[in-house]
Amino acid sequence: MVAAALPPWGIWPLAFFGIALYETAAHAASTRRQRLARGWLFGAAWLFPGMCWMWFLTIPGYIIAAIMFACLHALAALVAPRGPWRVVGRPAAHTLVEALRFSFPFGGVPLASLPIGQAAGPFADVVRVGGVVLLTWFVFQVGFALAGPSPVVPAMVRKRGVTSRGEWHGVTGFLAALVVLLVLAPLADGGAAANHRSLRVAAVQGGGPQGTHATDTSAEDVLQRHLAATATIEPGSVDLVVWPENVIDVLEFEGSRELGLVAAEAARIGAPLAVGVTEDTADGTQFINAQVVVTPEGEVYSRYEKVRRVPFGEYMPLRGLLHALGAPTDLVPRDAVAGTGPAVLTLPDGTRMSTVISWEVFFGGRANEGVEAGGQFIINPTNGSSYTWTVLQTQQVASSRLRAIEQNRWVVQASPTGFTAFISPEGDVYQRTSVSEQEVITRTIELHSMRTWYSHTGDAPWIVLMVLLFAGSWFVPGRAWLQARRAAAGALVESPIAGPKESSAGQLDGGADAGGGA
Repeated sequence: MVAAALPPWGIWPLAFFGIALYETAAHAASTRRQRLARGWLFGAAWLFPGMCWMWFLTIPGYIIAAIMFACLHALAALVAPRGPWRVVGRPAAHTLVEALRFSFPFGGVPLASLPIGQAAGPFADVVRVGGVVLLTWFVFQVGFALAGPSPVVPAMVRKRGVTSRGEWHGVTGFLAALVVLLVLAPLADGGAAANHRSLRVAAVQGGGPQGTHATDTSAEDVLQRHLAATATIEPGSVDLVVWPENVIDVLEFEGSRELGLVAAEAARIGAPLAVGVTEDTADGTQFINAQVVVTPEGEVYSRYEKVRRVPFGEYMPLRGLLHALGAPTDLVPRDAVAGTGPAVLTLPDGTRMSTVISWEVFFGGRANEGVEAGGQFIINPTNGSSYTWTVLQTQQVASSRLRAIEQNRWVVQASPTGFTAFISPEGDVYQRTSVSEQEVITRTIELHSMRTWYSHTGDAPWIVLMVLLFAGSWFVPGRAWLQARRAAAGALVESPIAGPKESSAGQLDGGADAGGGA
């Protein structure tokens, strides 16, 4: 049910009910082994379908990643408390292991996450308060509270042996989630809607087949498709043209024929082009993935090199070991060089745009870095043409929606074969293209300068909050247990078993006879 809440299926309410059902199974587990097994099965049934896009990237990596990330939820099931405080501890524990997989291993694989499944639902505004970490907690907290200890427990749950006593923990957890959604989220958008400036933007999709790789695709064909699509843009009709990632593949872009072709289109239209470029390093052993702004005068005005590389896509972790095991490491013959600059590009008029290339849109911190540097809208040039089906592409659109809501910014997503779209600060998707079609979409977007709560805080405070909630779910009942144990020990000292006591006659019971000692 949690997997079905994710794109491309997108039945977002199922996530809450799936987590509620998991709570009934987890609470019924009587041994550590059962808790581990049920936590793992919950994670596996969610992540194996949700991450199936990895099959086209690396089959061994897909299997290992899904097993490993399911093990994280098995660990959360094991360490979470079991009493009434479980309705606080379990959401925090599962949120913390999700936060871990957002950053580990290989820099994180934040796909098939609960927030991605909620991007199309009514609760996505939570990300303006605390990003995907807080939205992950929100979904877990509501799901666990639906079936955890509360005054009203569904009959289905009662039949499984869960108490229906009026414990307050579940209601409190549910109310806390409502406060975040109804009170904090409306206050977290950063203030005024816009700074009264707008930009007319064209996003170009050149088209072509899906399921292809750079090693068996003509770079010239890709370039010509995008030039042909761009040729349909009328002169003076737009202020910026955005091309996807990897459209140009050259040894060096500066001084190349390809730069001349792009500059000619910029001069014809009368607007700069932001184009995706792949270049070789000086020694030819690695490559650089960059997005550059080309002016109508032919100048490369601004440049951003991708920082977050795709593991097994743009670089091969453990290359030597995997090659020795017979893995097809030749699919990634060279590793990309990780960039170091801020995630922002600047247009000739001074307008700044937060720039997240492809994979980077799944990381809230990358878009936030560009906004911190003055980005007034976000562009996501991407390339999903290597993947068959549309699991990854639909999850990427959902991530673009989260970034738009998180930062209260317009997002322009451009892909060579789909999907290309505009996403509003409210998370609404406009003019999404179809897969493989050649299309140019154009829209006027507002430029925003305010920053949301999440833009100011980032993820760290919310991760600390989850740690405190998890620790509190153990500390509070543990302290009560310790006080009860001390009280019981005190009562034991006063009990008859503790020693002789005085009788009503003023003598000690038991006396000195042979049986009294016993």
